[in-house]
Amino acid sequence: MLRWFLLMMVRRAFFVLLLICLGCSAQSPPPPSASAPPSDINRAIEREVRVHYSLPPDVKVILGPLRSSEFASYDALTVTFASPNKKQDFEFLLSRDHKTLVRLTKLDLTTDPYAAIMTKIDVSGRPTRGNKDAKVTVVNYDDFECPFCSRMHQTLFPGLFKEYGDRVLFIYKDYPLEEIHPWAVHAAVNANCLGAQQGDAYWDYADYLHGNQQAISREKGRDGQNAELDKLATLQAQKHNLDVAKLQACVKAQDEKAVRASMHEGESVGVDATPTMFVSGRKLDGAVPADEVRLALDQALKDAGVAPPEHKPTAAEGKTPPAAPSK
Repeated sequence: MLRWFLLMMVRRAFFVLLLICLGCSAQSPPPPSASAPPSDINRAIEREVRVHYSLPPDVKVILGPLRSSEFASYDALTVTFASPNKKQDFEFLLSRDHKTLVRLTKLDLTTDPYAAIMTKIDVSGRPTRGNKDAKVTVVNYDDFECPFCSRMHQTLFPGLFKEYGDRVLFIYKDYPLEEIHPWAVHAAVNANCLGAQQGDAYWDYADYLHGNQQAISREKGRDGQNAELDKLATLQAQKHNLDVAKLQACVKAQDEKAVRASMHEGESVGVDATPTMFVSGRKLDGAVPADEVRLALDQALKDAGVAPPEHKPTAAEGKTPPAAPSK
């Protein structure tokens, strides 16, 4: 009897202990998920990056899902900064104890970063100046109404263009800052209409606009400025014996798709102001002096196995604005 009683007590004690363990297990918090960080961590991350990067209130901070990373004890996290005009993604590492956020910049040493940039820039169909077989290509993101672009344009043409001869190919892409330059998009569309028929007509139009921006800006209102741009495009078409009716139809249509695509492409390679120039992938921001452009050109030529030209003291490039085309 005593033996039976003791056996029952042991069984009851085991059952109670089992219930206690199950209860503790049920009440324990689940391990952190790799796809859904707690909301308080999200708030902490957003506050930290806002302060660190001095983000204005109109920029949204969007956190992507956590995912596994190649670094022990860290998960990967994409943080998107979304302004009214564009989005930028940044890669971070979040420690699994949620105490440390690390900005991740991974550099691939097996690829040429300059070549990688140039592969992102579509130059098909663009008017060119220089030797199409040149081993060094200059791509300049340009705004026809931008005064700094005008300065850069007159540094490149005719001075550096003549100095480097057939060693370099020059190409312009569109990046009009329409928020501050009201006629820049219209000018880019008109230039592309000319370029679709002949490269020389495009470059003559570009030369004139960059040398005579004030002549356009002083026209009354947006309509007056656009009308002047259209008239100048027609005069260039006549000067170069183009199909004037086709040119005028293109100008009237004002199809901005190609310009918008160029602007989006520019953002993808780090353009956020004009002028921004890439010398076979080497980025030059702003209207840099001619000597700085020479340094980039010479280094690109050397990397390509081409001897740079001998540099001699020259007069300032582009002092005299080109004259308007005449009928």
